[in-house]
Amino acid sequence: MINKILEKIEPSWIFFVIVIVLYLVVCFVDFDLAKHAFIGFLDILQKIIPVFILVFIFMFLSNLFLDSKKIARLVGESAGIKGWFISIAGGILSSGPIYMWYPLLSELKEKGMKNSFIAAFLYNRAIKIPLLPIMIYYFGLPFTIILTFYMILFSIINGIVVDKIVKN
Repeated sequence: MINKILEKIEPSWIFFVIVIVLYLVVCFVDFDLAKHAFIGFLDILQKIIPVFILVFIFMFLSNLFLDSKKIARLVGESAGIKGWFISIAGGILSSGPIYMWYPLLSELKEKGMKNSFIAAFLYNRAIKIPLLPIMIYYFGLPFTIILTFYMILFSIINGIVVDKIVKN
């Protein structure tokens, strides 16, 4: 009986209920700990909501203006070098926590985005434009240029390897 009920409930809701039950147990055992944990959760939520809203705006705009054919042309199987430029630039320009970008990337993948471009996007998130001046200050311009170049180059290699592995 319980198994049939659990089969109908999505795993995400089961996880959500388990987390609430654990919070309630901790609340009864150590109320101050539960209070600090909840305040920490609210702090994190406050920090990620702006990025969350931004990602949903991108998702809305992509659904509004980009159909599967456009996405396939820009970052699909036939995209070529333009797809690499879009995924690399997108990764460098993206901001906020990485997990906030997963829903958008998943949606783009469903519409035809290649795995190699997703991997390149994620790899290039390590290059942060606002942090480049600090890197130049501490390590010098030649080091920063060479490291950035190699990060972009290896993002392409990484994307190709991921694409080959996932296809097999």
